[in-house]
Amino acid sequence: MTKALRDKIIESLTSILPIALIVFALSITFTPLDSGTFVLFTIGVFLLIVGMGCFTLGADMSMLVIGEKIGSSMTRSRKIWLIAFLSFIIGIIVTLAEPDLQILAEQVKDVAEKTILGNYLLIITVAGGVGIFLTIAMLRIVFRIRLSIILMVFYVAAFVLCFCFVDPGFWAVSFDAGGVTTGPMTVPFIMSLGVGVASIRSDKKGQDDSFGLVALSSVGPIIAVLILGIVCGAENVEYVVEELTVVNTTRDVLWNYLHGFGDYSIEVAIAISPIIAFFLIFQLATRSFHKKQLMRILFGFLYTFVGLVMFLSGANVGFMPVGRRIGEILAELWGGWLLIPIGMLIGYFVVAAEPAVHVLNKQVERMSAGAISSSAMKKGLCIGVCIAIGLAMLRILTGINIMWILVPGYVIALGLTFFTPPLFTGIAFDSGGVASGAMVSSFVLPMAIGACNALLGGEAIMTQAFGCVAFVALAPLISIQVLGIRYKHKTGKIKRNFLAVEDRILEYTVD
Repeated sequence: MTKALRDKIIESLTSILPIALIVFALSITFTPLDSGTFVLFTIGVFLLIVGMGCFTLGADMSMLVIGEKIGSSMTRSRKIWLIAFLSFIIGIIVTLAEPDLQILAEQVKDVAEKTILGNYLLIITVAGGVGIFLTIAMLRIVFRIRLSIILMVFYVAAFVLCFCFVDPGFWAVSFDAGGVTTGPMTVPFIMSLGVGVASIRSDKKGQDDSFGLVALSSVGPIIAVLILGIVCGAENVEYVVEELTVVNTTRDVLWNYLHGFGDYSIEVAIAISPIIAFFLIFQLATRSFHKKQLMRILFGFLYTFVGLVMFLSGANVGFMPVGRRIGEILAELWGGWLLIPIGMLIGYFVVAAEPAVHVLNKQVERMSAGAISSSAMKKGLCIGVCIAIGLAMLRILTGINIMWILVPGYVIALGLTFFTPPLFTGIAFDSGGVASGAMVSSFVLPMAIGACNALLGGEAIMTQAFGCVAFVALAPLISIQVLGIRYKHKTGKIKRNFLAVEDRILEYTVD
């Protein structure tokens, strides 16, 4: 084992261990689990730790390097049509490579089955949305348009579509689409693309504009899925609650994981192959990387593949049934009100277990030259997601319409853009898409579905359980911008003190 991989695994251990300890504590107190499910979860913890370590190392070696080089090469060409065309193609490719999108496609199959494309209709729709909005995001950097203005325009457009044209039962899934799409495959590539584009800018705002691509790429799926709901006439969409797989023996445990490894190996291979193909075409056309770099990148892809297969197998085979079972049991205790504090506790730690969050934090620390530490970013994200999960569980218990939270939330988030440094605006809106990844969709969402099914029945799942991903995507927009305002105030105070000391020195020198 190389030192780099060992360091990554230790880092992932510190991220996932708190969640494991919380579940272990719940299993011997409020939510006892059967032995088979507990063994599935224990193996899942091990796979998540090793898988996240391999994935983050692979992303550092391949995805980030390729994205930055492609981004800088595109912008250096100065051809607007080429930047727009390549951005659209890259947006589609990396979205089709996102495994989490398959999960969302299954949730809206009631709509998709009305067309000849079936579940692929949603995947194609979302990929097109990301392609268009990634193009807009890249052109924004080139033409130096303020990110907050574009975000306001498109979020207002999304809410107008919701209130005027789309059935309320489809609102939660549409906003969840924005969070699910920007997952472990999409985020590293798109973020590094922005860094590469901004790197050749000579003005001081180039660093600020390096963030924001993930933010706009998260808006695209929301609007695209809303339009899909209008075109397909989405009304009274239902979610079919499937029975949990019964695991009685160690052979059942082995079979479940072998089945998971097989399915996700095929899924990840299909997902990552377009990115590899695009990279090879880029290399043949530009000869940007020498032989040693090529070998490192190819090993990076291998680490990415192995890590993502292990991570998704652990999350979906080991964590998903546990999340669902915990939600069902908690819903039956004390009227379900225990869901809120436990949900908030899980929310605080679950964001640290997202692979893409580690990529974001490292990128932010590097681009800000250490001024914004990864620990500060992590704390801001944890607090935001903690509150988000609490609101999601409160909504299940009270039946509050999702718009009563989303509309004020986005008004606050967009309002803060007038007071936050532009760099923090881009980071905050990027964080929303990054925080709502594989762990949220495979653990928190099943927990919400289990609780909703126990309290309200299957009919309310589409309107009440779905939406927790949207809340997770919203919360960092506020918490990180508040961190930015605090950072602005702190640095301003330091600057004022420095100037005051400088004035005193000058006075003393004159005297």
